[in-house]
Amino acid sequence: MGTLRIHFTAGDLSRTRLAVEPDPLWEIVCSLHRLQTRAGYAGYADWHRQVRRDLHRAGLVPVVRERLLPVAPLDRYFPDFLTPGPVTDLDEGIDRVLGTPTRRIRAELGQIAAPVNGTWLDDLSAGRPAALHGLGNALRAYHRVAVAPYRAQIGDAVSGDRALRGARVLDTGAGQILDDLGPDARWAPPVLAVHGYPCDQDMHLDGRGITLIPSYFCWHAPIALADPGLPPALVYPARRQRADPTTRPVAPTDPERRLGPLLGHTRVAVLRAAARGATTGELARRASISPATTSHHTTILRDAGLITSQRHGNLVLHRLTAMGEALLDDVPPPA
Repeated sequence: MGTLRIHFTAGDLSRTRLAVEPDPLWEIVCSLHRLQTRAGYAGYADWHRQVRRDLHRAGLVPVVRERLLPVAPLDRYFPDFLTPGPVTDLDEGIDRVLGTPTRRIRAELGQIAAPVNGTWLDDLSAGRPAALHGLGNALRAYHRVAVAPYRAQIGDAVSGDRALRGARVLDTGAGQILDDLGPDARWAPPVLAVHGYPCDQDMHLDGRGITLIPSYFCWHAPIALADPGLPPALVYPARRQRADPTTRPVAPTDPERRLGPLLGHTRVAVLRAAARGATTGELARRASISPATTSHHTTILRDAGLITSQRHGNLVLHRLTAMGEALLDDVPPPA
């Protein structure tokens, strides 16, 4: 195992971006990695059990074993062309994968050590239409069974991570966007080091910045594109945390008790501010009220069953519940 070192210049932080939504192709690749190891199993145990049954029922086990795992091996090089993102639409992403020049496909597949099912990789390397068509179908079918049913969990993890990271940037500066990207990642300006990487690698951004892509299925260590000539991107594990039992939403059976405390423009403003996930400080800024007042309103909203609150270190992230979303849809926007 080695270390990936990403070297930042003074202008790279200002050009560093955080992906807005999950990237379906990165979620495919990272979930394929989860299937190949017991490492991190506890965090995905329910998914592991269910997806193995669903892949079997759908008749996709041979497809995964013979088509997808050979091009997405665990803990070693896999082709960059599989993840041309950041993308948010699966069909667009697969079109970009299949539109990769044959020369590049051949060069990248040639770097896979000890290939499995060489005939399949040979056909793919040659850009044969049947092989490319088969790859596209395999990606879509696998996504439909192993990724799409978990869209809500994936979206919650990614949007929650964005909210927490954004709050830290506002509070303590741009460098905090690179802090806590996984237990093996260390930010020591001007270098972000990822330890336990499959090989030693240095990436010099040289003013290009980098796109950070939070991923639900990425576990433990961030992953970068191997080709330094491609637009820099780093996929990292989105923070996931179960709700604190002391802050779970209370759902009173009496509608009057549930909605009675919500009268007032300020509380509606706080509710709107929590629509994509926000910390207490972020809610206060968006609603133009003090943090103490914000805490009072979030307590009422949480007790009414309209938001949930999760603690991450010294930050508390607030998000809408399904009931909160439904209520907000019925509240007209401010004039």
